[in-house]
Amino acid sequence: MVSQPFLPRANERPQDSPIPTQSAPFSQPPAGCGATGGWIGVIALSEKIGFIGLGRMGLPMSYNLLRAGYDLTVHNRSQEKVRQIADAGAIAASSTAEVMERCDIVLACLPDVETCEAVLLGDDGALPNARPGQIIVDHSTVGASTSKACAAAAEERGAMFLDAPISGGTERATDGTLTIMVGGPDEAYARVQPAFDVMGAVVRHVGPTGSGTAAKLVNQLLVGVHKVAAAEAMLLAAKSGADPALVFELVNSGWGQSFILGRNAPAMLDRDFEGIRTQVRVFLKDLGLIQEMARDLETPIPGGDLAYRLFSEAVEQGLGDMDGAAIVLPMEEEAGFQIRRK
Repeated sequence: MVSQPFLPRANERPQDSPIPTQSAPFSQPPAGCGATGGWIGVIALSEKIGFIGLGRMGLPMSYNLLRAGYDLTVHNRSQEKVRQIADAGAIAASSTAEVMERCDIVLACLPDVETCEAVLLGDDGALPNARPGQIIVDHSTVGASTSKACAAAAEERGAMFLDAPISGGTERATDGTLTIMVGGPDEAYARVQPAFDVMGAVVRHVGPTGSGTAAKLVNQLLVGVHKVAAAEAMLLAAKSGADPALVFELVNSGWGQSFILGRNAPAMLDRDFEGIRTQVRVFLKDLGLIQEMARDLETPIPGGDLAYRLFSEAVEQGLGDMDGAAIVLPMEEEAGFQIRRK
């Protein structure tokens, strides 16, 4: 039997557990939002929530907050996504400052460090506009220095900051079953936890500021190493003459199984590198943050170093916009062989 990467604790909501329902004051979000988590009703919640960044992860996360009954204000560079969720009942804000003015808790989910620092720390950003008692939560994948700078800026304003990166991909963002790793003050975590529980099935307060970020980067280190290992293993199997699909089936039922193998092997077998879940260039950004973390902690990461080099080379070869499974393509070129189903 294939082991599961995360098992909820006994006091965590079961995935088929309903909540009290009321008439929803908004139209239905895209099919599937929150369905797996079973949060199918609307409850009255007092905290006003803001969400900045309606990307591939942020938009479904926002829908689940809306479904749960939160008073939700959103802001995003792309107005199309703002209009989409506003039609379902969210309040559209024209700026980050407007979100900060309206909301008690403000969540952000942004694509990279530069955008995150501009939106949260810039002159017109969230933290310069924070007020005492307000909580700002960053779901982005960034480095420890960014998280600590945000926490310091929040403290200067009498506000609180949580680094709360997420894992699970768009499917689990839609289902409301993300893993959420949180660092920051206990008081802030306690206030935001009900919202976290709407978006995630496995939610943990890891420790002080930066702890959530550290947990996410450790996760990404393993993901990067597993992506490389899955690619080289599938290529080796295919070039040996064995049926690569059968080898995948066998390995995926044994000790060599990994979530990444189960995800990437079918993409390699079907030559599907355009069905993007995480782009090569986006993951290279995470591997770069891991390199920074390892240098700061003076800790060797030989597997991480190799993954960083291979992903860097893949971007240099023009593969940056492909799915992460495309890391196999330079290996195939060097081997003079392509993985294909028999």
